[in-house]
Amino acid sequence: MRRFLIGGHAFPARALAPGLHVVATPIGNLKDVSLRALETLAGADAVLAEDTRVSRKLLDAYGIETPLISYHDHNAAEMRPRILARLAAGEALAQISDAGTPLVSDPGFKLVRAAAEEGLFVSTVPGASAVLTGLVLAGLPTDAFFFAGFLPPKSGARRNRLTEVAKVPGTLVFFETGPRLAAMLADARDVLGDRPAAVARELTKAFEEVRRDNLTALAAHYATAGGPKGEIVVVIGPPAPAEAPDEADLDRLITESLQSLSVKDAAAEIAKETGLPRREVYARALVLAKGGAAQ
Repeated sequence: MRRFLIGGHAFPARALAPGLHVVATPIGNLKDVSLRALETLAGADAVLAEDTRVSRKLLDAYGIETPLISYHDHNAAEMRPRILARLAAGEALAQISDAGTPLVSDPGFKLVRAAAEEGLFVSTVPGASAVLTGLVLAGLPTDAFFFAGFLPPKSGARRNRLTEVAKVPGTLVFFETGPRLAAMLADARDVLGDRPAAVARELTKAFEEVRRDNLTALAAHYATAGGPKGEIVVVIGPPAPAEAPDEADLDRLITESLQSLSVKDAAAEIAKETGLPRREVYARALVLAKGGAAQ
């Protein structure tokens, strides 16, 4: 009988529906695993894991004897057809990452996509996520946020990527490594401005730490203290609301845009850039396009 153990007590695991079961696992503290996750891992025919050595620690902690299959970025192309064949044959397979929710900042989505395309059953067992944990602890707006994963390691490419997300109207969330942290924060300050931010590391573990300040202060701190150890989540506040231009500035923007855009396109672009009502910008653009003076 398949089972899992909690505090020395054995609990039976129900048979799973055939298909792929994507299971979130703890990001540090093994006690954060859910009962449903344990039951799924124990009831599966096999567990697909990034690093079987890491995943074995979790399974051993709860007395789960389900066999592990190595499935990661380097062997995915070779293993995916084999896994799909097992799913098609009626097996129930669980997919996990080394920590947290699978498919977040890893290529595991390709297996889910392939299984779905073949009409195979796909389900998920939600749970811990470093992205959401870091966001909640940062003390920054949570109503809208954008997860951008790891930034490029080289400064030039990193700044380009930061420029691409600079106008996202929400809090930004990144993963980062200790050795690159200070340089990443400095580039973020230069590209995004001195926004409020937080650096969270070792989340849910014994040495959990969250440092909150502006980007300038955080970059200076880690440039002096050195890169911290552990998994790192960087959370950066959203851009400040843009100030609406006065009439003279609006006319200048419209006049410049009309040199290369139609009235309709110019109005749409300026409305998006300034936050002004599109109808208002369009009406003024019509006047200027006909040679009218400012009213």
